[in-house]
Order: sequence, then C-alpha cells, then structure tokens
Amino acid sequence: MNIAFKEWAVVVDALGHGEQILILRKGGIHEAGGQFRVDHQEFWLLPTQFHEAEAAVILSKHQRLRELDTGSREQISVEYYGVVDCVRRLDREEKIERLAGRHIWTDAILHERFAFGRERGLYALLVRVYRRTTPVGIQWLESYGGCKSWVELEQPITADNLVPVLSDSEFCRQRDAIVASLTD
Repeated sequence: MNIAFKEWAVVVDALGHGEQILILRKGGIHEAGGQFRVDHQEFWLLPTQFHEAEAAVILSKHQRLRELDTGSREQISVEYYGVVDCVRRLDREEKIERLAGRHIWTDAILHERFAFGRERGLYALLVRVYRRTTPVGIQWLESYGGCKSWVELEQPITADNLVPVLSDSEFCRQRDAIVASLTD
C-alpha cells in the first residue's frame, strides 16, 4: 500500500493511542476546489509537523505536541494504518459541540475551519486505526509537501502484522455514539 493521509503528528499520535477515532477535515488549498474528498478508504497515516500549533489542540496535548516536534522532519516513522468506517458532513456548527471530548482539537480551531472558504462545513471521518508491529522509517520527499491530504508514497509499505488500536467492541461503541450524536 503506497497511499498515505497527511495529518498532524499529534493527531496521528492520538489516533494511534485510541484517544480518538475522528479525523476532521476541511480541505487543502491544493485539493480540487479547496474541498476535501475521501479518495481512499484505506491508507497509512503520515504524521506531519506543518501548521501545528498549541492553540489548535486541547491543553492536555500541548506537551505531547512539543515532544513530537523534537523529531526529525526528514525521516518520518510510519506506524498507523487507517480504514474509513464512515464519513459524516458537519453542515451546522452546533454539530461541532456534539463531538466535544471525542478529539484533541479546540472548539475555536474547528469553528474557524468550519467557516473558512466558500462553503461552510467540515468532514468527519470515523476511522478504524491499526498499528504496524514494526514502524517503517521513510524519507520525507518534497512531493509529500503542500496543502493536500493525500500523497502517494515513493515505496509501498506492506500492511502485514497490523493490530487494531481499539477492540472491535470499543471501536463500535465509540463509532455508534458519534454517529448517534450527529444524527438530526
């Protein structure tokens, strides 16, 4: 598998430790029309340290963000694999509050992203995350850069020996609670 999804290292860390099953996305300026699309149902999580800011994550994650920022930006460790379970569009701002406590972003950054651009809203991807028993180090390439969500890795990474981060029952419990909270 050579498809990767770029996400802040601190968010990848939270996903990889079962602290959240949500990826909230608006879209990058280099994506078609500036709008995010779920181009792939399965992917490697590619941790990045671009645009990360303490003000964008909850207070309890500030220290972890600083710890992750001390690593090399040229050599990236790929350890987590995501499978999209379902996607929900957050078309009203009050839906952001319904997700409180289920992610590490601040409400302020989510409201800012919701309102950004021509079309108001966010996408909530509910993702089942798996851990590779042996992380793979890859070299950061210029082609991985830019404001885009999806990248094609130069070398495929085998999806062998993947272990779910959360048990089936725990993942389903969290997913069902999130879906119910977003249902009108």
